Amino acid sequence: MEKSMMQNSLLYPRSNACRRKTSLDGLWKFCFDPEAKGKKEKWTEEGIASPVSMPVPASFADLFTTEKERDYCGDFWYETEFYAPADLQNKKLILRFGSITHRAAVYCNGQKTAEHEGGFLPVVCDITEAVKKGEMNRLVVWANNELSESTLPCGSVKTLRSGKKLAKPYFDFFNYAGIHRSVYLLELPEQGIADYSVTYELEGGDAKVHYQVACAGEGQVRVSLYDAEGKQVAAGEGARGILKVEKVHLWQVRRAYLYTFKMEFWQDGKKTDEYQEQIGIRTVKIEDEKILINGKPVYLKGFGKHEDFEVIGRAFNWAVAKRDFECMKWIGANCFRTSHYPYAEEWYQLADQEGFLVIDEVPAVGMMRSMLNFADAGTGKFTAFFEAPTASELLKNHKKQTEEMIARDKNHPCVFAFSLFNEPETTSDASRNYFSAVFEHARKLDPQKRPLTGALEKNSSPEECKCFSLLDFVCLNRYYGWYINGGPDIEDAMEEFREEMDAWEGKKLKVPFVFTEFGTDTLVSEHKLPGVMWTQEYQNKYMEMSFEVMDEYSFVQGELAWNFADFQAQEGIMRVNGNKKGIFTRNRQPKDAAYAMKNRWEKSEN
Repeated sequence: MEKSMMQNSLLYPRSNACRRKTSLDGLWKFCFDPEAKGKKEKWTEEGIASPVSMPVPASFADLFTTEKERDYCGDFWYETEFYAPADLQNKKLILRFGSITHRAAVYCNGQKTAEHEGGFLPVVCDITEAVKKGEMNRLVVWANNELSESTLPCGSVKTLRSGKKLAKPYFDFFNYAGIHRSVYLLELPEQGIADYSVTYELEGGDAKVHYQVACAGEGQVRVSLYDAEGKQVAAGEGARGILKVEKVHLWQVRRAYLYTFKMEFWQDGKKTDEYQEQIGIRTVKIEDEKILINGKPVYLKGFGKHEDFEVIGRAFNWAVAKRDFECMKWIGANCFRTSHYPYAEEWYQLADQEGFLVIDEVPAVGMMRSMLNFADAGTGKFTAFFEAPTASELLKNHKKQTEEMIARDKNHPCVFAFSLFNEPETTSDASRNYFSAVFEHARKLDPQKRPLTGALEKNSSPEECKCFSLLDFVCLNRYYGWYINGGPDIEDAMEEFREEMDAWEGKKLKVPFVFTEFGTDTLVSEHKLPGVMWTQEYQNKYMEMSFEVMDEYSFVQGELAWNFADFQAQEGIMRVNGNKKGIFTRNRQPKDAAYAMKNRWEKSEN
């Protein structure tokens, strides 16, 4: 039990007097395995064959210069060496990968120490018994990036006549793969702090911090809370309790205030473990048609985003993250959605510090059998996706990755809602049964009982959708004026948009609506007067039309444009080297629409 608690802990790696983290980032050995022969040839024990150098973290696709590597689909391998300390008395050695996309098995000196399904959440393995202490040790990782209708995200694999396999996503972003986030070797106490949860209660100008600390082993827990200046403001004993904070500084949107929550684990009068994290005291509530933070309504302004950048693909990079937040602050945003998967933990740490709200999304995207889901949305196409025999295995994966997402992110003040799907088929009783199970499961997991939501595409209309009543607030992805009546037909698009919104209004749901996607593909090079599709002038016209309609309905409480920046997608006749719906270019420079949105959002702030 103790071993599993520490191995399954998703606490972010920290170093202190009781814990040590060592980065394993850098150049690793790497090879493709199109014939899936590595396990048969014992690469797990003897090392991988004919390796090349590969940076970790990084996506592998954009580092090569031929289609063979960029489009690779199948098994691939990583290998490195690390030194294990000679003295590990009362310590465990844990390996922690921020993510491995999409599935992996980890071997230490030939011994399998973990396997994991899902490419956007941590892989944690206890290697204490597998290492050679005081020596160099071989670490080998098998990974695979194939898609199916039982994986998250969903898709399929096509085999060409040559035998080459190609991933065929049911989603509109590139199927980047690799070790995308940092890898750490952790020295942790055998017994100690495995997890913690905090919830908040406001009482006038004061607050109560309800805490619960999960531990491996028997011992005493002591907790303390420090303000931003390092002054202790509360303390307590026991694995659960309440800390009273007088004259509390609340974490507020774009005005963040963070406390430091410190936990200590004591055995026989000796401190054997400690862990600390920054927390923000705030409350979240949905009341009628409003989203309330600390009891006050907030209107969401911002973007759907992607972890996507030139060369590195989906890898986390601090410089890119810093630039993104500076761009979002410049334009006046206050929120983003982690479309369409949980991001690297560092994104949430920055959002905590900057006061940005985050809709945290599980990788439940592609749940409609379509290679052009963005075009099929709105056509009424039905593919009986949740009636398929794969649905039971998909549901198992969906629940598991929802568990891992909430376990990892539950204490971040920036996370005010969890999104449990993006644009699935929601028009059948089977879909209702499927998502009822997902939402029922998720509601048991979050100590803070945040709102749960999901993004509905156009086929999920107010007349046909079976699932909108599961949502605490409704998120809509709508492309009236682009995929629906684009170009000169935009006048009709505007009227159709109003007709749908009237239908939603007629349902009297009394919940907030948030537009989580709306936008046009726009080439930064294209200008034309009057504007036509793909020009910057048309992007501005589309945004003006969309905002005009949104502003007519009081229950609309947010606008998250699609997308923050241009991003890589699969090749196709509707994509010019990627999806160009960014308000910023892929290298984070503003298009004309950015200035118009900055003007709108700054006015709304005043």
